[in-house]
Amino acid sequence: MASKGSIWSCMFLFSLIVAISAGEGEEKEFVLTLDHSNFTDTISKHDFIVVEFYAPWCGHCKNLAPQYEKAASILASHDPPIFLAKVDANEESNKDIASQYDIKGFPTLKILRNGGKTVQEYKGPREADGIVEYLKKQSGPASVELKSAEEASNFIGDKKIVVIGVFPKLSGQEFENYLAVADKLRSDYEFGHTLDAKHLPRGESSVTGPLVRLFKPFDELFVDFKDFDLDTLEKFIEESSIPIVTLFNTDPSNHPFVIKFFNSPDAKAMLFMNFSGEAADSFKTKYHEVAQKYKGEGIVFLLGDVDASQGAFQYFGLKEDQVPLIILQTNEGQKYLKQHLEPDHIAPWVKEYKEGKVLPFKKSEPIPEVNNEPVKVVVADSLQDIVFNSGKNVLLESYAPWCGHCKKLAPILDEVAVSYQNDPDVVIAKLDATANDIPSDTFDVKGYPTVYFRSSSGNLVQYDGDRTKEDIIDFIEKNRDQDKVPQQRDKETLQESEETKDEL
Repeated sequence: MASKGSIWSCMFLFSLIVAISAGEGEEKEFVLTLDHSNFTDTISKHDFIVVEFYAPWCGHCKNLAPQYEKAASILASHDPPIFLAKVDANEESNKDIASQYDIKGFPTLKILRNGGKTVQEYKGPREADGIVEYLKKQSGPASVELKSAEEASNFIGDKKIVVIGVFPKLSGQEFENYLAVADKLRSDYEFGHTLDAKHLPRGESSVTGPLVRLFKPFDELFVDFKDFDLDTLEKFIEESSIPIVTLFNTDPSNHPFVIKFFNSPDAKAMLFMNFSGEAADSFKTKYHEVAQKYKGEGIVFLLGDVDASQGAFQYFGLKEDQVPLIILQTNEGQKYLKQHLEPDHIAPWVKEYKEGKVLPFKKSEPIPEVNNEPVKVVVADSLQDIVFNSGKNVLLESYAPWCGHCKKLAPILDEVAVSYQNDPDVVIAKLDATANDIPSDTFDVKGYPTVYFRSSSGNLVQYDGDRTKEDIIDFIEKNRDQDKVPQQRDKETLQESEETKDEL
């Protein structure tokens, strides 16, 4: 399953299937197929190789496959050749490899350098031409020397973050540290260096360095830095590359900054509004003032146009009639909401949040008025009553409506629920995890379906057995609290005895 931030990666569009043919109608595969038997040996022989971790059932993987193959066929002719590989991470024998590379969703692409000693995330496009151009840059030097104003202008542009080192000579500890940081962060940023600051389009042109000048398409447009300690330089680049307010609209050039915003370790404040509304300028001004005030204090800020934010609204369970609104989410998953916002509400509300005076917001579907099917429907607002406070043994499935495995499990859970219809101490329930918040400190839901069982005395255990009626019932019987079971069974035995007497 894909991490939360992955809903933003859906902005990429995949192309149609492309056939790669060679020879007399025979198809030649340029993507190397790796598994547990050849993975380590193959990786160790390459200074630069890209590996896709996929699952055969994954729709995004199927869409990527022809683009990945086409890119591999083009890169095979590069000088030197650039190799692309793939691993079926869903195959049991390859699970150790997937675990080693911390694969949590499909497809995941990794760039492996120096025989696999250095591992970096692939953060480029998902269509063939984009893959080719991105990997050509990634396989070359970590930092490009800029020898003229024209080279610098073409390299820096005006819609991306670019880091340039200015040095009096291309040697020494500062230069070596700069190259080390460039190599570490090259999948996120483009790095260059020059001996002459006069080539650069912005900033003081008479400096000789050593210094680092970071160019960006927002806020102050560039910023200089002179500390070449490895950790300090890396922190400067990371912090300087996040706008004071990240803009989320339909402009694709903003998408990399949106993704970076959601990858931030800080709490995330998001103001959603109609950019064409009468009070839009006032909102933007007040919000920017608050963001500037709290810069470096553990909160990053995003301003989203409601027309471009439907995915976010669905994810957070928001409605358009609540805008203007501000929602703040911590990395622990806790959310805070202020709806029907006025510009002057922003600063006091953020201050109250920082002081711990704002109550959390919980995404929930409405509690069903009728809930009489064998499998009971649970929503976030009824989770406590049905699962935690009912005093019953509860099997709870967390599912997604689009999940094929969940659809296959549904009729089986129905059969299990019917089996327990006459047992008042057992509840079979389901919760749509895409429409309701689940307490992450209690339930570890990383894929669908995820099934937990909570006994009437409070013992919580995750079910990982076979998805059959018999196995699920056996699991329930082994984990339910047994104090009420004998009485129930005695009643059933007595009832059967009385029925036998009647028949005699």
